[in-house]
Amino acid sequence: MKKLIKYTLGYTGILGVMFAASGCSDWLEPKPLSFFTPENTFNSYEGLKTSTDMLNRDVRYFDYYPTAGSAEPCILSEYFFSEMSVNGRTDASNAPVDLVRQINPSASLTGNASQINNYWTYLYKGIKDANTILSRSKDTEMTEAQRGEIEALGCFHRAFRYYRLVHQYGDIPFIVNEVTGPRYDFYSTKREAILRYLKEDLDRTAPYLSNDVYIGMVTQAAAYHLLTKINLALGEFNDAVESANKVINDGVHQLMTQRFGVDKNDASKNVIWDLHQSDNKSLPENKECLYIVIDRYDAGSDMRSAAGLEIKRQLVPWFPASGQITTPAGEVAFVDNNQTKNPYLLEYGRGVCSLRSTWYHQNMIWTLDDTDLRHAPGNWVHVSDLKYNNPNLEGKSEWYGKNVQLYNDKGDILVKDTIRCWSGWPHYKSNVADQKASWWRGGWADWYVFRLAETYLLRAEAYTWLDNPDLAVQDLNKVRERAGARLLTADEVNISQILDERARELFYEEPRKCELTRIAYLFAKTGKADEKGRTYSMDKFTENNYFYNRIMDRTEFYNKGVKNSVGNTYTIAPHNVLWPIALKAISSNVEGHINQTPGYDGSENNVEPMDTPNE
Repeated sequence: MKKLIKYTLGYTGILGVMFAASGCSDWLEPKPLSFFTPENTFNSYEGLKTSTDMLNRDVRYFDYYPTAGSAEPCILSEYFFSEMSVNGRTDASNAPVDLVRQINPSASLTGNASQINNYWTYLYKGIKDANTILSRSKDTEMTEAQRGEIEALGCFHRAFRYYRLVHQYGDIPFIVNEVTGPRYDFYSTKREAILRYLKEDLDRTAPYLSNDVYIGMVTQAAAYHLLTKINLALGEFNDAVESANKVINDGVHQLMTQRFGVDKNDASKNVIWDLHQSDNKSLPENKECLYIVIDRYDAGSDMRSAAGLEIKRQLVPWFPASGQITTPAGEVAFVDNNQTKNPYLLEYGRGVCSLRSTWYHQNMIWTLDDTDLRHAPGNWVHVSDLKYNNPNLEGKSEWYGKNVQLYNDKGDILVKDTIRCWSGWPHYKSNVADQKASWWRGGWADWYVFRLAETYLLRAEAYTWLDNPDLAVQDLNKVRERAGARLLTADEVNISQILDERARELFYEEPRKCELTRIAYLFAKTGKADEKGRTYSMDKFTENNYFYNRIMDRTEFYNKGVKNSVGNTYTIAPHNVLWPIALKAISSNVEGHINQTPGYDGSENNVEPMDTPNE
């Protein structure tokens, strides 16, 4: 589908149409592509409905696809700022590792240097599009049901993006009307005021949506699922239970507990495997999917020239690289770039370990039992599960065909870079087919945005905040039972346990940093103690928060003196609970005042944020 309007976008401004570049004028004018212009597209229900498809499409671009000029998708930055993963590209000096030093308002936080500024650009671009649709729909002739549907879709996409922004940056400019010309007069709005507005939007419009839609479109369940997140963020826990109930009890969606899809007759697989295979996600029989992005290699020439998900490249360790791993006898373990000589390339992919899982993700969360299918052999793979398969060793080395070892008998390490080359990964999620020959990266595939399993975990969280562990544990166990895991007892339930379960179930689906930040806000807002008895307050949020303490409790990387091969030390600070707003975005807003995130340079000039949207 072609874009409606082409704008020059970038982190130099909130939106391309809002801020002018110094010395330029014509770039602010909309450049029509074909006949798709606001005047002849936004004048009917059909045109407006088709326009919302662009907003669905953009979800895959701002989260799951490697961005222009980058080998990494934006979603990785959500995991670098968490207890689950760190950046494993140890040979890249600009890789976001030393977060205290590297993450600042004047840094070029795009591409492989993190996606912080790209998120700002892409999310506001979607807000601009949603606002345009909402504005133009007011003067378009439609039935009441059609108008309600268009408004609901516009409000969903706007809320979806603002939910991310307020948990990435905190207080931000809140724009709810179409912007038709350059503006330099924006002010920051309080995070909670933004969330309150989004809640009212979804409360009002979600009933106009349907669950009987084409795959890839926004369902009513997706709207109530998002509303549940917003209710939680506001501390409206009873409302969160109510909105979650509307999803769980809708009579349409259910957890997938039986084998289904392309491998259902393969006895070596299981329902967890089935749930995450590319060909199964959009099947009509998959009743767990609430909202999904559709991504097909044959969708058009623009897609065939893109990179696809490249999920294998991101998650899989760099084990095939020649000479990185040797046998105890000093022999090269694997052949690189030849799938005939190294079939692991075809089976698992050629990873570069951009997203390196921590001990917490690989081991700590799996100690409750040894039956959890999400960490079972075959679903979860570690380099130590592989066997030395270099053909040059066959018949010549005693190590050919034996499992890869980290040390030899003398205690010498056999892996040059343990950060990048020695870890485990969830193969059941990274098993995405390559459409390009000899690609081994993980190509084009549909991807979950919201699943019913998360709705159960959101309701469990609401019950936990409401001090009702008996109900919370029932929802947790719904998800755990499907995975074959040991059922929990009510006295094991707390917010930490829920975050652990989210880590087990929702890796590479949830925006982990946003969810950690949301929960950190709730600890500060409620004053409740965390699992270690620590309490927090809103007035010291960026100085002492649950986000930072949780990461420090669980990661073996940050602030432990660990360095990568170019000498950068893994660091993080409490103020990294929120990201900085690019200096250029603030300085170009000459007639208003955008606050800098507290803890970063420039925040000393902050003013009281507004309680209302920018007019």
